[in-house]
Amino acid sequence: MQESANIAPPNASSRRKNAEVYSFLESLIEKRQQEIAEIEQMVERYERRIRKEEQAYRSMSPIRRILAGKKPDHHVAVEYIHYVKKPMEKAKLLRDEIARYREMLEGKVPVDISDL
Repeated sequence: MQESANIAPPNASSRRKNAEVYSFLESLIEKRQQEIAEIEQMVERYERRIRKEEQAYRSMSPIRRILAGKKPDHHVAVEYIHYVKKPMEKAKLLRDEIARYREMLEGKVPVDISDL
């Protein structure tokens, strides 16, 4: 009987810290998901604009096409890298970060404050 009395229940401050860490992780996950959605929206707007430009170019008469000209292929490639590839790489990194945070929430990985 005496031994069970010596075992102290987890104190309230550690539970409060755990709750704060969990709420902080959840807010970080939400913020990262919002960033991903914004990136995907930006890429979609760019792709929609490019489709409209291509459609407008195709609908021009041959003489107007000659006068209007088309962007050089290397310019198109650089735009693609800037507006699509790099942002999607960032979105992938954010998804990996979210996965790490979820593992921390589930207890699979110890929570290291320096990682946050």
